[in-house]
Amino acid sequence: MNNQIKKINLIHSFIFFLFCNIFSIIIFKFKYITISPLICLFLILVIGVSHGSLDNLKGRKLLQIFRIYNFFIFYLSYILISLIVIFLWVIAPSISLVVFLVVASHHFGKEDTQFLIIKNSYLNQLLFFLKGSLIVFTPMYFHFDETISIFKLLLIDNESFYEFLNIIETNKILLYCIIVSTLSSIILFAKNFEFKRFTIFLDYFSILIINYYFSPLVAFTIYFCFLHSVRHSISLISELDNDNLTNGLKIFTKKALPLTILTAIFCFLGLYLLNNTYSLDSSILKIIIIGLASLTFPHILLEYLIEKNEK
Repeated sequence: MNNQIKKINLIHSFIFFLFCNIFSIIIFKFKYITISPLICLFLILVIGVSHGSLDNLKGRKLLQIFRIYNFFIFYLSYILISLIVIFLWVIAPSISLVVFLVVASHHFGKEDTQFLIIKNSYLNQLLFFLKGSLIVFTPMYFHFDETISIFKLLLIDNESFYEFLNIIETNKILLYCIIVSTLSSIILFAKNFEFKRFTIFLDYFSILIINYYFSPLVAFTIYFCFLHSVRHSISLISELDNDNLTNGLKIFTKKALPLTILTAIFCFLGLYLLNNTYSLDSSILKIIIIGLASLTFPHILLEYLIEKNEK
């Protein structure tokens, strides 16, 4: 089954690579076409968030491992962690952003690649982090000023933080970080080489292309929805039905829909409340970034606990 997943993901990476190239050419040729933050929010809620909408099933599995039979405890813990993340972001936005970007780098690198890597070593974990950091550094490298503007909209007003970012941008440190991330992809590609590992390079060039041609928010939306979320969903679909992926997709859609809709309702409620104080685009950015951070931490913690306790 693992070989089938590798093949599916290779095809998915190739399609995503073609999509990024064609879409970039269209946008480059027709410069008047713009993608609003509202469209980004819609795509993230419909496609992006759905890959985490089976966390309730994984939570049930984790509680069974710990022999806890009150499922309410899972929902309470998950919501509490999300609220703590939002609270910490309000009181310490700079630190929260840095921690989120570090954790997200490892998460993206691991989730997008681990189907190719069997050995769970510390070296591989480091390589996953370095590979995933491409998602963080490329928008800053290609669109530094726009990225800084986004950070300022995320309640970050620490001048020392921006002085530090200016230093790493002026001294080409961002370029060196991208080179290091590139080397990590090369190592992951070359270790125990097989043809299906071309997925790594297809993903790598796709990320570079979309971040070069699109704004940071749009590039992240394309990556998060159509690469990261789809890849993780493929793994979930295979877990739901190893023998029939079509049936697995039906089960996934049915089970993911309730929490996806619930998440969307809370997001639009938050958007309505924020829009009383901030502009619409500013409110959307806060919902996307801070909202994703609040969902990412309990999601990653859940994945870690299951992985650790299943061994």
